[in-house]
Amino acid sequence: MMGPRQIAQGALFYEFSIEDFVPQDHLMRGIDRFLDLSDVRPLLAPFYNSHGRPSVDPELMIRMLLLGYCMGIRSERRLCEEVHVNLAYRWFCRLDPADAVPDHSTFSKNRHGRFRESGCCVAGTA
Repeated sequence: MMGPRQIAQGALFYEFSIEDFVPQDHLMRGIDRFLDLSDVRPLLAPFYNSHGRPSVDPELMIRMLLLGYCMGIRSERRLCEEVHVNLAYRWFCRLDPADAVPDHSTFSKNRHGRFRESGCCVAGTA
């Protein structure tokens, strides 16, 4: 006899550590050991306005772009999807499971607008 279909009821609270789900030999752990982005925020502060809605954390943007380069993810849309579902990628980007991943348009807006307006040399431009 077939038993009744079981419908999972979500737990009210979860005890979850993303650290436990990332293998010790994962490529992003190796990169993270040597990656220090503590100076990024002060260096980029002059390029941010004090008015308007809060921006996406510049360290998160850099971590996501670095992740995309290292893992061969060429599409910004795909990169955001992968960070959304992959726990190792979330760990590398310092995102908890419940944290929102930036929208893919954030990257293109920065690449086509803000980065060019900064006066800094961007890869592919001179």
